[in-house]
Amino acid sequence: MAQDSVTEPGVTRPAITPLDIVRTLVLVAGLATFALWGFAAWALPWNFVVGIGAPVVLLLVWALFLSPRPVLRLHPFLRAAVELVIYAAVTLAWWSMDAAWAGVAFAVVAVAAGVMAGRRTLS
Repeated sequence: MAQDSVTEPGVTRPAITPLDIVRTLVLVAGLATFALWGFAAWALPWNFVVGIGAPVVLLLVWALFLSPRPVLRLHPFLRAAVELVIYAAVTLAWWSMDAAWAGVAFAVVAVAAGVMAGRRTLS
């Protein structure tokens, strides 16, 4: 018999917004881009190192500074700067793979989502 979903007293769960979903998709696209860039753009022994290492570094930076519960809390402007550096790195990875339009599309979506999230945080 299925149990009804009962809210626990004292437990609040944040509402997931469409912006949260877009930001998650941007993170997953960044991880996939770094993996693709690492495996496709580097010669043989380095493609494994960069193809695995670049997404791991991105995930570590995200967990340290940008996650919903970051390990190190930053001022919102520093947080935005870290986010922009990540977006620029992913865009440059697309450009280095001769897919400039994909890089521009990623940059537009990522920066728009970041700006909207930053405005939501500051308000």
